[in-house]
Amino acid sequence: MSLDDAKAAFQTESGTSPAQMADLQALLERLTETNAVMNLVGPDSLPEYWTRHVLDSAQLLDHAPAARTWADLGAGAGFPGLVLAILLKGQPDAHIWLIDSLGKRCRFLQGIVDLLSLPATVIHGRAEDQKLRVDIVTARALAPMDKLLGYAQPYFTRGAQGLFLKGEKAEMELQTAWASWSFEADLSISRSDPRGRIVSVRSLHAR
Repeated sequence: MSLDDAKAAFQTESGTSPAQMADLQALLERLTETNAVMNLVGPDSLPEYWTRHVLDSAQLLDHAPAARTWADLGAGAGFPGLVLAILLKGQPDAHIWLIDSLGKRCRFLQGIVDLLSLPATVIHGRAEDQKLRVDIVTARALAPMDKLLGYAQPYFTRGAQGLFLKGEKAEMELQTAWASWSFEADLSISRSDPRGRIVSVRSLHAR
């Protein structure tokens, strides 16, 4: 499927507005330009931008439709955080915190936030050191689940729930994490890739 066909399919499926599609297209253009000099995403994933990155990120909103504040840990190239910020732009009280420990990634993220006037704050620092109160803490491709829950634990203590984008080893990662953590979890099949999973986590406590 071509990029244009994938773009049209995403808009039809998601009901995304023309203004949101324009912002998502601007993100693709800036990402493609920056990726040529800085490895933000695998170059082979750019032709699959609308499914592998945008749909993958956007589907989280179906799992937490009432959530307005999100923390994206290890925000990297902005998936899912920038996509969420684009889709929540203009909604009352919506805000996304994009947290990354690498300065050059933060500069990329800040450039997009400024360009698109997004309801987002970029934080250059360690995810586990932040003292934010949010509805949802999320991450994609940051760390195995047992380590990821350690990064996310401070957010859970302030009332957050977790929605994490994981690959085909999600079940195995959960089994490992339960050795160190007590929590409730549900898995859903990803709409962007049937091998992927969305892991919903609640009631997290260290054992």
